[in-house]
Amino acid sequence: MNGYITGERFEGKEYQNNSLAKGEYENCTFRNCKFSGCDFQGLTFADCDFRECDFSLAGLKGVSFRTVHFVQCKMLGLRFDECHSMLLSFSFQGCILDYSSFSRLKIKGTVFNQCKMEEVDFEESDLTSASFHACDLTRASFEKSILIGADLRTANNYSIDPESARISKAKFSTDGIPGLLDKYDIVIE
Repeated sequence: MNGYITGERFEGKEYQNNSLAKGEYENCTFRNCKFSGCDFQGLTFADCDFRECDFSLAGLKGVSFRTVHFVQCKMLGLRFDECHSMLLSFSFQGCILDYSSFSRLKIKGTVFNQCKMEEVDFEESDLTSASFHACDLTRASFEKSILIGADLRTANNYSIDPESARISKAKFSTDGIPGLLDKYDIVIE
């Protein structure tokens, strides 16, 4: 089915290893759906909410996310860097994004709130004014990223090389200073 789906609610559906019906989804809500291993290639989601869904290892090549909210979703190993970059806009609340990639994306102002983001790749990403409220950024990579005006005051476990990333006007807490000095292998007490 190729089409335009608007205002629909999808609850408790299992799409594992099968594609969701092809088309454009607008103002739709997905709750407690399983998309593990699904191929979302070419789908468009606009003004949609995903709550408590499992996207682990789903294929995102060419997917369009426009003002999409993910709440308490499991999103392991996702390649957001393969999404269609035009009008890309999303937010994450309480999600598990471990081993996912946002490499080379322009995702200015993106909100990551209380997310677990172990080994997430932000290499060469534009994260201007992004917010990482209470996020666990263990071994996340920010190599050559733009963090101008980003808010990491309540984020933890990050390691950012200020000589590699652009961090002008970024906000950090005093507790986060060691994450900016890791490369120097010094002890701060």
